[in-house]
Amino acid sequence: MRAPIGDFDTATPAPDCLDELTAPVADAVRRWSGSVPVEQILYVETDPQWADTAVFVEHYGRELLEQSANCVVVAGKRGGESTLAACLALSTTRVDVNGVVRRHLGARKASFAPMDVATGESGMEYGGITPVGLPESWPLLVDSAVVDLPWVLVGSGRRRGKLLVPGKVLAALPGAVVLNGLGTPV
Repeated sequence: MRAPIGDFDTATPAPDCLDELTAPVADAVRRWSGSVPVEQILYVETDPQWADTAVFVEHYGRELLEQSANCVVVAGKRGGESTLAACLALSTTRVDVNGVVRRHLGARKASFAPMDVATGESGMEYGGITPVGLPESWPLLVDSAVVDLPWVLVGSGRRRGKLLVPGKVLAALPGAVVLNGLGTPV
């Protein structure tokens, strides 16, 4: 199958390549009950040496820069308690951790979660964290600009491979809250 965006050799419906996904992502695909058929979530094989956004778009298509979103894990702290949340914003922006995220979480302080916490708690590889398959107890904060895209390139749970997902699907994932201004221009 041809990918709807980007210059990828093939795109495979996620249910047909569960072995390529991390356990939490594969489990989310198996249990899918979203508003679109799970076959519309597509997996594309990519080389991990081109995983970082700038290098990635040079290799797989410059138009992907405007159609890609990064998922980062944030820790909000208040009164000795820490809350983990995932934030999804366009790759051309930065997540407003100290403004929008901190206020939404009701935290006194917010920062990016340490790598070992982000990977250990999500069950995904650093640089490949995706909103599909995150712990359901986590808030998933999604920038409204991501939801407005017909197709969005996101991680697959590991550095090798990406998912192509209709933007509206991301707003319907467990714990998702769509926020304006979550991503701010770089």
